[in-house]
Amino acid sequence: MRYPLLAGTAVALATAVLAACGSPGGSGGPADQSRGTAAGSTPPAAVSPAPSVAGPPAAGADGQSTQPAATPKAPAGDITPATGSFTRKQKEYLTDRVPKGMDPAAVLQTGQETCDRLRYLDKADRDIAVGAIVSGEITDAGPAVTHLCPQQQDLVDDAARGYADGTHKGAALRPGRYRAASPTKACSWQVAGAGGKVLGSGSSDTGKPVEITVPKAARAFTSTGCYAWLPRGDNV
Repeated sequence: MRYPLLAGTAVALATAVLAACGSPGGSGGPADQSRGTAAGSTPPAAVSPAPSVAGPPAAGADGQSTQPAATPKAPAGDITPATGSFTRKQKEYLTDRVPKGMDPAAVLQTGQETCDRLRYLDKADRDIAVGAIVSGEITDAGPAVTHLCPQQQDLVDDAARGYADGTHKGAALRPGRYRAASPTKACSWQVAGAGGKVLGSGSSDTGKPVEITVPKAARAFTSTGCYAWLPRGDNV
C-alpha cells in the first residue's frame, strides 16, 4: 500500500541518511569510479552553484537595472581541483557550472549527491525515484546521470515521459496509460480535448495509487495534488 506524500518522505530520508553516513557503500565499480571527487582529495561540504535569475531585471528609481548580473562561469581550462585531478566525465559535468571563485570540487559534490539519492531511492522504490525526478524534488538529474552515474539513465528516460502536477498541452502530451504512485488525499485530474471538451476527469482522497488513460484526442491534461504521473507500458 502506498501512503500520501511517501515520495517526499523517502527523498527526505535519503538526504538525512546520506548526510549522516556519506555516500552508500560499495567501491571499485564504474559508478563508484565516476562518483569520486578529485583523486586523492577529501570531498568538501556541498555548495550549490548560484542559481540563474529568471525574468526581466528590476529597475531602480533612475530606470536602470538593479538586478545583479548572472555570476560568470569559470572557463573550462580553469576547472581544476586544489589537489588531485578530475576525470573526463567529471570535467564534462563541471563545464559551465562552476561560478568564478568557487571550488569546483564543491559543485561536483552536488552532482554526486544527486546520483547518491537516485541510487538510494531506486533501491527503495523505483516509482518513487522516477517520481522525484518528474516532480522536480531531485533537480539537475539529467546532467548528473549523463556524466556521473549513467547506470541510472533509465530513471531519467522514464521521468521524461511522465507528468508533474500542472497543466500540459500540445507536444507535451503523450497518449497512453499513467499511474500516480504516491498521490496526496487531494488528488484530482482532468483531460480535455478540442474546444476544451472534457474527455475525462476524476479525483481521489485515499492516497492510494491511481491509473488513468490519456487518449489520442487529448489537447490538455491538468493534475493537482497527484505529485507525479508515471508512464505505464509503451506510451508514445
